[in-house]
Amino acid sequence: MTELLKRLCTANGVSGREESVCAVIEREIAPYADSVTKDVNNNVIARIGDTDTYNIMVDAHLDEIGFVVTHIDENGFLKVAPCGGMDMRVVQDTRFKVLTDKGELTAVACCLPPHLSDGGEDKAPDPDSLYLDTGLPCERVKELVSLGDTVSFDVTPARLLNDRFTCCSTDDRSCCALLIRLAQLIKESPVKSGVTLAFTSQEETYGKGAQTAAFSVTPDEAIAVDVSFAAQGGVAEYESGKLGGGAMICISPVLSRKMSYRFIELAKAHDLPYQLEVVGGTTGTNGDKITVTKSGIPTAVVSIPQRNMHTGAEIVSLDDIENTAQLIYEYIKAAYNG
Repeated sequence: MTELLKRLCTANGVSGREESVCAVIEREIAPYADSVTKDVNNNVIARIGDTDTYNIMVDAHLDEIGFVVTHIDENGFLKVAPCGGMDMRVVQDTRFKVLTDKGELTAVACCLPPHLSDGGEDKAPDPDSLYLDTGLPCERVKELVSLGDTVSFDVTPARLLNDRFTCCSTDDRSCCALLIRLAQLIKESPVKSGVTLAFTSQEETYGKGAQTAAFSVTPDEAIAVDVSFAAQGGVAEYESGKLGGGAMICISPVLSRKMSYRFIELAKAHDLPYQLEVVGGTTGTNGDKITVTKSGIPTAVVSIPQRNMHTGAEIVSLDDIENTAQLIYEYIKAAYNG
């Protein structure tokens, strides 16, 4: 799992520019699926079993947050705009990679030294004031970089103590890894229903991938898998889940209450750790788009706890990935008896 996460999290895939991570996922899921396709929206769709009779779609988004290049100034610095909900507090002096048609460039976010600061720069920078430095002169930058090129964190993934894993883009590559693990479980012990694994694009910007994938697949049921907030210093217990505490089963008015409570029953029956995430409206996940597709699709949302969301040092638990994959497998196995 650690090696799979490394391959997924280091693949480029800022919203709208997901081709690299699509290729990684296509290779990883192929041994466990009956068919794998990629559509015009950079959704990777893997089908297992008889999806014509009864079909359960499991969704995880494959895109990540980042920036897009909007301007190159006379000194060669790149002006960028956020692509998704970037945490601007952590970007100063951070290393990034610029994905161009001519390859990758390393860049560092400019940061005013404290010796030259009046204290105003101690706050999170305004996105309009952020520039990236590639170290190259303006003429060379303009030869290599085009407006619209995407920028993502340049981070080395690491295994932490207590079966933790840290990198950028574990939102939502950890859930893509979970779907691949789910496919392995189904391969080892087949289920009666058909299963469509949808690795979808652009969740961080609009949710277009999940909406179009759900429209195309038209499943009988859907499960959206994402990350959610894990407890850490300064976060109230009722606002977060516990890292290592198992799947976070969402209860929301926009979701299928029947499916959510079925997940709870199965977690208890199979002695799998779980926790509840209760929201009073929409979930902020692809589940919001899927449930209103066509005439409506019964949808549940199951999440992995994650610390430091939308930064270059997101943290997830390998145990949570495994236990959540096992829980979704048990749900699929019990959902349709043929």
